[in-house]
Amino acid sequence: MSSSSIFPAQYSTLSAAALKRYIATAYNIEVLICRYLLRGVSDTYVLEADQAKYIFKVYRDQHRSLEEIKGEVELLYILKDAGASVSYPVADIFNSSIQKFDAAEGVRYGVLFTYAEGSPVYEFGDEQLKTIGRQMAIVHNVTSVGKLNYERKSYTIDTTLTQPLAVLEPAFADLPEEYAYLKQTAEQVIQKLNSFDTDKFSYGYCQYDFLPKNFHFNETATLTFFDFDFAGKGFLVNDLMSFFVHFFMQNYTGKITNEEVDRMFAVFIAGYRENRNLTDDELKAIPYLGVGFWIFYLGFQYQNFDDWSNPFFGPRFIKERVSLIQSWVNKYCEF
Repeated sequence: MSSSSIFPAQYSTLSAAALKRYIATAYNIEVLICRYLLRGVSDTYVLEADQAKYIFKVYRDQHRSLEEIKGEVELLYILKDAGASVSYPVADIFNSSIQKFDAAEGVRYGVLFTYAEGSPVYEFGDEQLKTIGRQMAIVHNVTSVGKLNYERKSYTIDTTLTQPLAVLEPAFADLPEEYAYLKQTAEQVIQKLNSFDTDKFSYGYCQYDFLPKNFHFNETATLTFFDFDFAGKGFLVNDLMSFFVHFFMQNYTGKITNEEVDRMFAVFIAGYRENRNLTDDELKAIPYLGVGFWIFYLGFQYQNFDDWSNPFFGPRFIKERVSLIQSWVNKYCEF
């Protein structure tokens, strides 16, 4: 190998200084600061200009294909044009919303997003809960109709339970009892979900990660949703389920009581129902869809261990996560 050759890389981090220059030219923006923010499922940078802030996200090819990125961009433009309160992509001087980079490991794609003003809130007041419910319903009024031109993943029994458990099996080689528990629980969940008349459930594009880390309230109580990276086709009640996960975790860690969970989620549901119908069966399905949520993301963490660099994933983490799933099942599921 010659001294000028670049050794193959699995994961590179694009230079913030180089991105500052690139974005200034590509978008005709006077960028004052470009700072690497975090390495998550994608690499995230925060940019500051004279009049505004932006987020620039660089995707991993192993996580999102160009087709899927185009689908996310298309969905966010549809939501923005419909008046939903979301962070959305910014087009460059050639009216393109997706940038292409020849990185060390191959082609990577990036998207510039408007900045969601404000900060995340983890302890909600009633008005904030109502606002989240109303705004989520507005999003669903848009995502429940129409079809994207670019394919996004679907959230089904197969993709949230069956496939992730098959992927996870090697990770449980030394934890056979825990794996047997997840397999048995998944079978019970599948039976329970099949007992619902899901043809009457609202269906469309769900965000599938409606946790407080993915929306901001500003000083005027305006709410902005962002990070639709996991958006895909499925029951829209999945989004209510993922928001309920927040209350479960607050309870699991001793921050709020069972009674507070029920009351606050009811306030949120009331806000949602101001703008969109929600059936009682959809609400009853939340605990069982939640098991799929936990198993799907456990499979994602295992499958993306190398590139996502999550050193926490190991036997101790797996046992703790199975214990958490058991707590969810014991508290909310009836088999």
